[in-house]
Amino acid sequence: MSHFDPLSAGGGLGAGGRVVAVLGPTNTGKTYLAIERMLGHRTGMIGFPLRLLARENYDRIVAIKGKKAVALVTGEEKILPPGATYWVCTVESMPLDRPVDFLAVDEIQLCADPERGHIFTDRLLNARGMVETMFLGSDTIQPLIRRLVPRAEFIQRERFSKLTYAGYKKLTRLPPRSAVVAFSATDVYSIAEMIRRQRGGTAVVLGALSPRTRNAQVGLYQAGEVDYLVATDAIGMGLNMDVDHVAFARMVKFDGFSPRRLRPTEVAQIAGRAGRHMRDGTFGTTDEAGELEPELIDRVENHQFETLKALSWRNSKLRFETPGYLLKSLEERPPLPELVRARDADDHLTLQALVRDQEILDLAKGRENVRLLWEVCQVPDFRKTLSDAHTRLLAQVFRSLRTGTGRLDEDWVGRQIARLDHTDGDIDALVARIAHIRTWTYISNRPAWLKDPIHWQERSRVIEDRLSDALHERLTQRFIDRRSATLARSLKDGRELLGGVRADGDVVVEGHSVGRLEGFRFVPDAPVRSEEAKALFSAARRALRDEIQNRLRVFEQEPDEAFALGPDAALTANGIPVARLAPGPSTLSPAIVPHDEGLLDQAQRERVRARLERWLKAHIAARLKPLAALRDAEALTGSARGLAFQIVEGLGVIPRAPVAAMTEQLEKSDRKALSRLGVRLGVSHIYLPALAKPAAVELRALLWAVHKGHPLPVPTPPPGRVSVESAGAPPAFWEVIGYPTAGPRAVRVDMLDRLETEMMKQSKEGEAANEPALGQMIGVKPEELGGVLKGLGYTRSVAEDGKITWRRRRNRATPKHRREAPANADHPFAKLRHLSKAG
Repeated sequence: MSHFDPLSAGGGLGAGGRVVAVLGPTNTGKTYLAIERMLGHRTGMIGFPLRLLARENYDRIVAIKGKKAVALVTGEEKILPPGATYWVCTVESMPLDRPVDFLAVDEIQLCADPERGHIFTDRLLNARGMVETMFLGSDTIQPLIRRLVPRAEFIQRERFSKLTYAGYKKLTRLPPRSAVVAFSATDVYSIAEMIRRQRGGTAVVLGALSPRTRNAQVGLYQAGEVDYLVATDAIGMGLNMDVDHVAFARMVKFDGFSPRRLRPTEVAQIAGRAGRHMRDGTFGTTDEAGELEPELIDRVENHQFETLKALSWRNSKLRFETPGYLLKSLEERPPLPELVRARDADDHLTLQALVRDQEILDLAKGRENVRLLWEVCQVPDFRKTLSDAHTRLLAQVFRSLRTGTGRLDEDWVGRQIARLDHTDGDIDALVARIAHIRTWTYISNRPAWLKDPIHWQERSRVIEDRLSDALHERLTQRFIDRRSATLARSLKDGRELLGGVRADGDVVVEGHSVGRLEGFRFVPDAPVRSEEAKALFSAARRALRDEIQNRLRVFEQEPDEAFALGPDAALTANGIPVARLAPGPSTLSPAIVPHDEGLLDQAQRERVRARLERWLKAHIAARLKPLAALRDAEALTGSARGLAFQIVEGLGVIPRAPVAAMTEQLEKSDRKALSRLGVRLGVSHIYLPALAKPAAVELRALLWAVHKGHPLPVPTPPPGRVSVESAGAPPAFWEVIGYPTAGPRAVRVDMLDRLETEMMKQSKEGEAANEPALGQMIGVKPEELGGVLKGLGYTRSVAEDGKITWRRRRNRATPKHRREAPANADHPFAKLRHLSKAG
């Protein structure tokens, strides 16, 4: 392979080989073409921008040519079989002193990169194959290649598939096989957490991950274990995945100096990961990124971008007489307007820091020692921070190489590496540890620096692999819910799921606990209404078909003692809620709504409802037995039958005033029949005294609240109390449970009737009122009695001799809730009244 300087050679082709630039957008098969061309030559070399890419393509070529024919050369890894004919390298590590027939450089547009661009520019200007040279990249670099390499040929490649803008989508609405892109580890982690909660999990790709960890994460995605990938722009180059959609969560990145908006070419490079080979892809935005500008969309879709104006350049003809000459040669200005001086790279900054140390300067005397110092400065800091610790480490490396045996002290190296050989800590700690060990892997691949370099290469590689595996495990634990991922794959495949229910109700599907089965209701082990909960429910529904059928058969055969009705209107079977009451056609006939959350089909729901209806009817009939007897009394006729119907509708209590006409028309036999059924015709109410028991009161309260849609549970008087404050509920409620209101109190109807009877007697006979006794009758203090009596329409008077009497006001207005409803011609009571008048 020959080197040439286009400035002196006029852009000629050196040894006369062909130079070809294969340019186009992503997914055009450029790399495939270059490898195919290389393997058609006797010898070849290809440089990739990433170690990951170099390793991936090394494996591909080995599969074709065999291990003995292929070498791998990166900063951290060297596989050098004797007699290798094909060399796969990172661009920085290409051994340019080795002649080959074919030479290629991938992603040549990186010549414009501020940090690494000068290396790519050097390869563009100086690296040549003896027969053929090929540069691969974006067509934005075409004008500059034409000027700098005038005799280059150009092959334009069109994208195999179409790339289309799909607009903004919420994170929860992104389609499967999506890659979400952000530009900081913090943003990547927060987005990944959200996707894990909503969609079960995501793979994570960051530039800081080791190649092994990155490959493992991508492997999860490629294998379909997760349908989402959250990444930095590390996915924009060289990661070939089955991505259908790329969503930008951010459009601003920090470029090492300040935050800036993504350039159109960067958007295209990243968006181009969507759709591979002949499959079309889409791109869009999500999370905090808004809609893209129409002009940017048009450029990306149609691959129309501004061409590069200049390439990054650094002098490659370095002078090694002294550190000063070396620094001066690094700072030399570019000789052509198409080239701009690269910003000071990490190796340059490290050199500037080291030469401030007088001891280093003293050791760096003579050309070979200056060259050695420069080699040490090129040891990378994989944390990308260029910290003082890294500078101190390189200073120690140089001192060791310049003193003693001229090699690194192996005990010292062993201690440095041993400090990194543990896998505890969180994700950030493992990332930092991997960065450190990669530096030692790089150092171990400098054979002249160590007595036994092979040993240290193997040792550092083992530690890096162990740390990388631990990091992959941490990322997977944090950002992938294995349960949801497994179930999602199974649901997608459409196959039958293996599931069952443990004795404690725990539901297990495909070996994963997914929630609990409470009666016929599945409670997922996930936030309510989340995507994860939906997936768990879908899995449970498919896996529990037989279990639900078996439970239903047992449920239908349960004895009545197994069922209960709670104060919250919940119907339970063996203590487990299975349904709830809802408003039905009447107060005594509420609707029953089974709890199943979709596990039951329509026919199964009807079977549950039918069994509960049978029990509920029996339960109401037992608790409200006098009411049921009155409802079913066939011997009643005429007004008595109509009055009974009214009492049943009122759940055992009705005010007398609205049915006064009907009551007056009762025959003596009707009154006796009603009395035998437990009906009492009181002063102001007609009622069933037997329903004053606490159980009957509570049931009536519940049935009324369900029918009226009143909040549950409703308060009822404590057992044994004959009156309570009425402020907590409407008058209609108190009346229906048998505690009509009287002023500020709700008084049990039988005791109210007793009070009113006593008041009528005292009033008729003109007796003085014994207020303490009257108050004691209804459970109130004497001073509280007045409010009750006034509510009943009585007025108090005190004679001169101190005699206290209470007299009923005439024409007392009937409370609104006790007035008769407007006439309805179809109502049975209207018909009864009509018959009565006609008689």
